[in-house]
Amino acid sequence: MDFKAVIGTLAMLAFLALGLVQLIIGYHGLDVQFGSPWALIGAILAFLRFTPPIIVGVYFGAIDLWGWHPIGAAIFAAPGLLLLIPGIIGAVLDKVRR
Repeated sequence: MDFKAVIGTLAMLAFLALGLVQLIIGYHGLDVQFGSPWALIGAILAFLRFTPPIIVGVYFGAIDLWGWHPIGAAIFAAPGLLLLIPGIIGAVLDKVRR
């Protein structure tokens, strides 16, 4: 097994672990905020690839259960925002400069 395959396998396992942690804390966050039926609905919808409810649960779970700061909870709930926000700012600046 070469080095690239090892790195790829480790990255895949880390991504899987992050997804499982987010699913678990999202379920518990929805359970604390909205009750068990909504937590179950959010988990089922996450498995059907509709993730906004579980993202909200991850945010609330990180704040309420882990005591995180809201900004850290938002980054943990939706890490893609770290890449999306600079792209939006760049697109707006590009439109303004023209």
